[in-house]
Parts: sequence; structure tokens; C-alpha cells
Amino acid sequence: MIFRTAALSNRLSLRALLLRLAVALSVTLAVAGCSGTDTKYDKTAGWSAEQLYSDAKAEMDAGGWGDARDRLTAIESRYPFGVYAQQALIDLAYVNWKDGENEQALAAIDRFQQMYPNHPGTDYMLYLEGLINFTPASAFMSNLTGQDPAERDPKGLRASYEAFNELIKRFPESKYTPDAQQRLTWLVNAIAMNEVHVARYYYERGAYVAAVNRAQTVITDFEGAPAAENALVIMSASYDKLGMADLKNDADRVLKTNYPDGTVTENELLTDKSWWNPFSWK
Repeated sequence: MIFRTAALSNRLSLRALLLRLAVALSVTLAVAGCSGTDTKYDKTAGWSAEQLYSDAKAEMDAGGWGDARDRLTAIESRYPFGVYAQQALIDLAYVNWKDGENEQALAAIDRFQQMYPNHPGTDYMLYLEGLINFTPASAFMSNLTGQDPAERDPKGLRASYEAFNELIKRFPESKYTPDAQQRLTWLVNAIAMNEVHVARYYYERGAYVAAVNRAQTVITDFEGAPAAENALVIMSASYDKLGMADLKNDADRVLKTNYPDGTVTENELLTDKSWWNPFSWK
């Protein structure tokens, strides 16, 4: 009886082992089948950096941003220390920008600047960084929809300003500098006008001290910007509401001295909202 029980136990153990092996084999085959079905054939396997870059350029010329990105990324991962990797990173930033992937484009630029701080293409990367953040309409679109301006900060325009400004200072002879200078002029007044709008927001809500402070920021931080005229008008009106006649007179004097032919009236600036239209700025 003892030997019969042992033999039966051995047969059961063998059967269980065979069952487990069968299940494991089935799972393995199923996984292999799925991976074989889902795996995408990579035609670039084994390509040299030169082949990958040549194909990437062809895709870029044809507007095939997705395939171009794949080739450039492949260069960066497979050949990270060659000259093609440096150019691939420059082109990758451009491709991402053209494909609407601004965050990825900025990430590529940041990576490039950290890895190759003295690269001859740095001026272009600074210019591209400025362009990516230079979004006049969208940056202020929230204002047109009635969003509280005190809750907004034009970070994109400031980042654009910093990139263009660095380009101009570091590479005054760059072919990208003239265009950057023109954009910088627009940016200065755009950011200043945002401060004016916030000042008016405070004025409309009776926060006259806050309105004065914001208007003062425009005059001190953006000297010479056309928005300064608007800021002085708000400052004068705010001092008037606060009953500070001497300070109001000072603001009026500065306004008339610097803008003798000024056309911005208090009524227009503080009641008519049509002046705040970023699409009309030059």
C-alpha cells in the first residue's frame, strides 16, 4: 500500500509538471506571436549616420516632420558623439517647432545649449528659441476672452525677449540679428502694454494705489516705449481719484512734456476697450 501510494503520487507530480510546462509553452508562444505582430519593421537598422541624416533632410524638404524626427532621433541615440549628432539636434529643434511640438523643440534647444555651449550654430538656436516663444496673438488671447489680467504673466514673450536679447548681445554680426532686433522692439511695447492693461484693471476696480504702481513700472522699466503714454494717463487719473493733486499735476506735466501731441485721452483709455487689440500693434 505504501509503494502504490508513492507511485500514484509520483504520477500526479509528473502530470502536474507536464501541465505547467504546457501552460508556460502556450504563454511563451502567445507572447511571441503578439510581439511578432506588433513589432514595427525598422528599415533604417544598420544605416550609417550619414544615411540617416540624408534621409532626414529629404523628409524635411518634403514636410515629412514625423519621419524626419525619427531619423534625427536615431542619429542622436545611435551616433551620439559624431558631428551628425550635433547637426541632428539643431534640425530636431526646427522639426519639432514646424510640427507644432513647441515643448519638444525648446527641450532640444536646451539640450543643445548645455552640450555645445560654444557651437557655431548657437546664434541660430537662440533665434529659434525666440521665434518659438514669439506668439503675439495667442499670448494675449486670454485678454480678449475676458480673463482676469492680474492672473496672467506673459512668460512666453519675456522668454522670447531674453533669447533675442542674448542673440543680439553675443552675436551682433549674425544674419539673424536684424530680424531679432525688430522683434525685440515689438516685444518691449507688447510686454509694457500688458502692464498698462493690468494697471487699468486695478483702476476699474478702485485699487488706485496698485494702478499707480503698475503704471510706474511701465515708465521705469520700459523707458521710451509707446506704452508709457498710456501709463502716464492712468497714473494721472489714479492720483486724481486718490485726491493727490500735486502728484496728479506732476504726472500731467511729464505727460505733456514727453507727448505734446499725444492723442491718448483719459476717457478713451479708461472706458473704451478697443485700444487693447494686440493684432493691431506694429
